[in-house]
Amino acid sequence: MSSASSRSFPNQPIPRNAAVAARKRLAGFPILTITGPRQSGKTTLSRLLAPDLPYFSLEDPDTRALATEDPRAFLRQASDGAILDEIQRAPELFSYLQGVVDSDRRMGRFILTGSSQFELIESITQSLAGRSSMLTLLPFSLAELQAVGRAPATVDALLHAGLFPPIHDRPVEPTLWLQDYISTYLERDVRQILNIQDLATFQRFVQLCAGRVGQLLNITSLAADTGITRVTAESWLSVLQASHLVFLVRPWFSNLNKRLIKTPKLYFCDPGLAAWLLGVRAAAHLSAHPQRGALFENWVMTELLKAQTNLGLKPSLHFLRDKEGHEIDALIETAPDTFQAVEIKSGETIASDFFTGLDYWRAKLSRQTITPWLIHGGIARQDRAKATVLPWNDFTPLLSQLG
Repeated sequence: MSSASSRSFPNQPIPRNAAVAARKRLAGFPILTITGPRQSGKTTLSRLLAPDLPYFSLEDPDTRALATEDPRAFLRQASDGAILDEIQRAPELFSYLQGVVDSDRRMGRFILTGSSQFELIESITQSLAGRSSMLTLLPFSLAELQAVGRAPATVDALLHAGLFPPIHDRPVEPTLWLQDYISTYLERDVRQILNIQDLATFQRFVQLCAGRVGQLLNITSLAADTGITRVTAESWLSVLQASHLVFLVRPWFSNLNKRLIKTPKLYFCDPGLAAWLLGVRAAAHLSAHPQRGALFENWVMTELLKAQTNLGLKPSLHFLRDKEGHEIDALIETAPDTFQAVEIKSGETIASDFFTGLDYWRAKLSRQTITPWLIHGGIARQDRAKATVLPWNDFTPLLSQLG
């Protein structure tokens, strides 16, 4: 990717694919709640969806003080609706919002955003069940950047920069932005939630998570390498998940084979974030990096995840692996007994052993319909008997099939 100073930037926000699902929810619910990692574009999307609604950020100390100390007075300012940003900062509002929307059942009056699922899900379950629809917004997909001509030109540039919106819509160097993101949000916000005193140990834990991208998650080993208890590791990992910084992909189970692995795999919400934690400071560092394949897999898995979350669907992303190591990187159930199998290879040249896992499981899952894709780091596109081979920069149009 070229330097930030040499790139041009759009005057208008880059359109988000999740906007269609968001508008449908606004038409059918009094409240739309948009959750996702910090800086994923939740505020921008909210203001585009409802430009006439007043906007309140609960990060602002004065706004938060009023909302916390006098919720009724605060909500009187929003009698016709409002955008309430980072609402988990003022949990007192949720029960009062219930009364407001129950007394006036107009649809689409409020848009709430939040970057921590812990507070949001608990509060919505208790106070706003049936009144609010949830939508997850992750960083840009490759398709969103391609649509406006802002996609990275190479795989390594993509993995280095990641897809957080500020890196692609304003003049900032990816390394500097990611460094500040980690220190500002990950280390500050997550540490506050967990009340962690030892920053160095927490930093080591997060870096060790990045080193395990795409691997089966061994919590005991992760805890031991960090120097913490297993219980602490589980707690820290759950908060990273709730903050949308990491996600777990669960194995798919079938009675066809009882020797299936039952352990999930760990991924980061953004490959640039994982790359920075692994010490990658320039795209050129990736060409011989031992984790390049894992980071490429991480990125493709986020694209598969976004294909469903942008449609407002609950993700159905899994992998398939037995105890002998026969594996399919991603398996998505698109209909009963119908699966999209995806093998992910970062290499540019297509090798015969790329298809080994697909060949093995195609025979084992003969009673299911499996449509195989092989997504690779090169530019070749081939229709083979074994699989459809797709290049890294031209597979996103097919992701609509996953909805």
